[in-house]
Amino acid sequence: MTANLAGLLSVLQLSDSTFPSGRYTLSYGLETLAQSGRLTMTSDPAVLAALLRDYLRLAVGPSEGVGLACAHRATNGPDSVDLDLVIRADERLTAVKLSREARETSTRTGRALLRVATAAFDPGALSHYAQEVANKRTPGNHAVVLGVLSASLGVSRLDSVAGELFAFAASWVAAAVRLAVTDHRTAQAVLHSVRSDLDAAARHAADKDVADITSCTPLLDIMTMQHEETELRLFAS
Repeated sequence: MTANLAGLLSVLQLSDSTFPSGRYTLSYGLETLAQSGRLTMTSDPAVLAALLRDYLRLAVGPSEGVGLACAHRATNGPDSVDLDLVIRADERLTAVKLSREARETSTRTGRALLRVATAAFDPGALSHYAQEVANKRTPGNHAVVLGVLSASLGVSRLDSVAGELFAFAASWVAAAVRLAVTDHRTAQAVLHSVRSDLDAAARHAADKDVADITSCTPLLDIMTMQHEETELRLFAS
């Protein structure tokens, strides 16, 4: 098997919706948008696509994408990792998540990914980072865990970031279907329409540093904060 093919197969496995990290429990504020009537089944699909583009360009790309890239850069092979750099990226990523739900779901899915990865893969460098998470010296955000894991598996940094952004987008449109604000065919059309945005967001994030980890989506942050107080919820965020 070539290195490129091995990397591709790893990306496909880690970004698959059946991977047991708990991502399917997240709506990223969509549930509140649906409950408030801002999004409905009659909404123009272009609105959904524009919203997803904003997520990728202003939130997930510059936060999760950059955090993953930094963790990947800090991992120098299957058994070597710069823990100081990884922890700084981890802490910065937590700091830019304004809502409690966003912080908690990021670390919950991150720890789930850690458990699966240490059981299913040769842990290598990931085991050193996992020890820091277990000792509560670093938060354990999903994107940071994935960055260390992807680098350990030999996946390129750009492919790792692109895979994570695609996994987010696929999960996002799936949540929209479950919330009855779109149907399956439209969801796939929306996902297809943002391919160039995924590419741009991944390339923008791949070479950034810890200080570049940021997020700026005020409305979506407010929706997530309101979701925390909602009594009836289908999703964890």
